Amino acid sequence: MKVLAAMSGGVDSAVAAARMVAAGHQVVGVHLALSKNPESFRSGARGCCSLEDSHDARRVADKLGIPFYVWDFSDRFRADVVDDFLAEYQAGRTPNPCLRCNEKIKFAAVLERGLALGFDAVATGHYAQLDAEGLHRAVDPAKDQSYVLGTLHADQLQRCLFPLGDSVKTDVRAEAAALGFGVAKKPDSHDICFIPDGDTAGFLDRHLGARPGEIVDADGTPLGEHGGTHRYTVGQRKGLHLGRPAADGRPRYVLSIEPVANTVVVGPKERLSVTRIEGIRPTWAGPEREGQWRGHVQVRAHGEAMPALVETNGDHLVAQLDEPCTGIAPGQAIVTYDGDRVVGSATIARASR
Repeated sequence: MKVLAAMSGGVDSAVAAARMVAAGHQVVGVHLALSKNPESFRSGARGCCSLEDSHDARRVADKLGIPFYVWDFSDRFRADVVDDFLAEYQAGRTPNPCLRCNEKIKFAAVLERGLALGFDAVATGHYAQLDAEGLHRAVDPAKDQSYVLGTLHADQLQRCLFPLGDSVKTDVRAEAAALGFGVAKKPDSHDICFIPDGDTAGFLDRHLGARPGEIVDADGTPLGEHGGTHRYTVGQRKGLHLGRPAADGRPRYVLSIEPVANTVVVGPKERLSVTRIEGIRPTWAGPEREGQWRGHVQVRAHGEAMPALVETNGDHLVAQLDEPCTGIAPGQAIVTYDGDRVVGSATIARASR
């Protein structure tokens, strides 16, 4: 096949590209430029898409003897990921920009251009497995990325290749070292790539501005002030700076965010416990499912899979959990599983007891 290898400059995408070459495919490497003014160097494991990352990807491509290009997706990344991130926080929701980037940039945009240029598939360094039934968890549970790929549609997955899904990370690093790749020991990137200093609150302040309001308890009693609802997320305990301690002496957590009233509601931890999760705009990694069915759901990238009764009806999904969980925030993704196979995903609209 004619394969477009998405090369981030990290060890995973480097080995994925190498495996595609070894399998006999006609491979072309591409690095995505997602910032108009990228940093020259990474800050340890924070961020990605720096000039350093681009150079690392090019050196791997040169070693493999494959063509290499840099594609500028900075405008689309700004509109589909960064602006969406800001709008979601402003609306009182908690987005996952990595899922949005996978959905809108790394697959939708890259696939769109790649197919237009005559490529058959896109290969990435994600840890997940594909077969005739669809998308499955990776062999290495510590690196499994099926959750962050859960927003992809079945027609997109048919054009994807995940060469690392049957491998564990230690073997991938050893393979990179054996191939002489300089990225063999490069730290994995984490956190939000467009906030390399890790200061999410500061980033939101700079773009959304301060809008002070009240922190209240569930009865509406004022307890303190906040500098903007965007600085908080459901389940947060630290940084509340409440002026009045709780009468029972127990710590308080963010229960909900009310952007219209400009208030943050706090309360005891048990008030975070939910058993019902409602999602909107479901997407399907395979055939659509209507009605009720039993499976598992996951609400965090590295969270546990929780058994649930799932019901889907058109543009609406409801998961009734067997056991309660905490810290579920609107705007996050709920990914549904049948065993280790991804069924689909939805955006969490609300959670309740």
